[in-house]
Amino acid sequence: MSFDYNTQRKRMALPEYGRNVLKMIEHIKTIEDTEERNRAARTVIQIMGNLNPNLRDVTDFRHKLWDHLMIIADFDLTVDSPYTPPDRNKLNAKPNRVPYHNGETKYAHYGQIVPSLIEAAAAMDDGEEKDYLTTLILNQMKKDYLTWNKAQVADELIIRDLSDISGGRLKVPENFRMADIKELLVQPKSKTQQGRYQGRPQDKYMGRSGKMGKKKHKNGH
Repeated sequence: MSFDYNTQRKRMALPEYGRNVLKMIEHIKTIEDTEERNRAARTVIQIMGNLNPNLRDVTDFRHKLWDHLMIIADFDLTVDSPYTPPDRNKLNAKPNRVPYHNGETKYAHYGQIVPSLIEAAAAMDDGEEKDYLTTLILNQMKKDYLTWNKAQVADELIIRDLSDISGGRLKVPENFRMADIKELLVQPKSKTQQGRYQGRPQDKYMGRSGKMGKKKHKNGH
């Protein structure tokens, strides 16, 4: 007794439609009468739509079904399709290579925004605005460094990196003190920590027990 394994059968281009659809399409190829062949193709399209109802959410899903019909038929089916069949060469074409950035990775921990900010600051005229932007960049660089490396970091290292990235065009403003680690890595308080009774005017009348207290009058009532 011989068994019929899937590995011995013809490979299916779109397995989600099942082998019965493939057999029906193979049968359509053998129909000589053009009108009957077209009618059989339209019937298979309806079956394919029922088997793949998720395609109804796709724009022009019937176009997609006719494309799938031709793909399953290995483009060897002559029917009056309401749509132009897909291009086999485009389907078999390899996707374009994804471009990768092969530039400087020495300061990758600062990301792409910091170098852009440094370049913008270096192009500014000397003055308070340039000094202010430089201080923001220094603090951001220190925060990025600490996020990348949890160990302690010396301010001199951040200043040296700023000079290297800017090509010596940016200088540390006078009397500038870089933020310490606690200021940079402080975690925002949760809503519970921020106060459970904020915005509740009735709380000023509530005691520790949570019960409503009566406001006493001067006369004791």
